[in-house]
Amino acid sequence: MFQEFDLPRINAELRDKSPQDIIRWALGLNRNVFASTSFSPNSAGLLHMVKQISPAMPVVWVDTGYNMPDAYRTAEKIIDELELNIHVYIPTMTSERRNALMGGIPHPDDDEALHREFTRQVKLEPFQRALDELKGEIWLTGIRQQETEFRKSLDIVTTDDRGLLRVAPLFYWREEQLEDYVQTHNLPSCRHYFDPTKVIDGRECGLHTSA
Repeated sequence: MFQEFDLPRINAELRDKSPQDIIRWALGLNRNVFASTSFSPNSAGLLHMVKQISPAMPVVWVDTGYNMPDAYRTAEKIIDELELNIHVYIPTMTSERRNALMGGIPHPDDDEALHREFTRQVKLEPFQRALDELKGEIWLTGIRQQETEFRKSLDIVTTDDRGLLRVAPLFYWREEQLEDYVQTHNLPSCRHYFDPTKVIDGRECGLHTSA
């Protein structure tokens, strides 16, 4: 879908642009744009920018069912305060049933195949459902370069095998910049967050590496 895009040129042009300008650039392509969030710490920063620029933009939240109470309470607060156009997608199997069948959250060092299946069930399948229902073409994501080794290989604008154009407005922001933005705008941020697909520090959740 986006094979004709000159990504090196586009990324060079966007390198020194503000996150808000990058969001506007994505909207200017006149395709179906959606944002995603996990409601991890400081994730309200990107959501606040999106809301200011495109209030009706769909925001996809894949709720794995394994997060911490503080994260869920903070998520509801962000949704209410920003009046997000939120679309929540959950796995087709409950966490209790999955835990009974898998013996809890599988660790990749113990059973890599089982952990991949776990990730497919709690993250990838619900996200694909979101893509199918929303007809998403351009994905605004909060990933940043400094977060993982894999993300260091990406850029502001990339494509994946699902045909998505992945746009990361905060890609070159440091953690301190994001924290400052969240504090300046008095945005909620959870203190206790858990992603069951990232049981090892620096591991990807699967959404960005699966395609």
